Amino acid sequence: MAILTTPGVAGIVGFGNETVPIPEGEIETVRAVLRSGLAAEPYPFVREGQPVRISSGSLEGQEGIPAEKKNEWRLIVSITMLQRSVFRRDLP
Repeated sequence: MAILTTPGVAGIVGFGNETVPIPEGEIETVRAVLRSGLAAEPYPFVREGQPVRISSGSLEGQEGIPAEKKNEWRLIVSITMLQRSVFRRDLP
């Protein structure tokens, strides 16, 4: 219970009474999107699709899933344990 009173802690991720860590790679991907300064917003969690690794630009080395919405391509990155995703708008 003490962990929940730690500054910056919003909750504990887990199944039932067992805590489960979020993979560091997924956390770093979301951090990279936020650091990039690119427009990003919440997106429904994505379960299927072909993951891609970005080979150049501000998100180089990160993984995501390309998706088309309203005739525009977007890159979706997800945190599996939280079942949350964000997408980057205006892909070329």
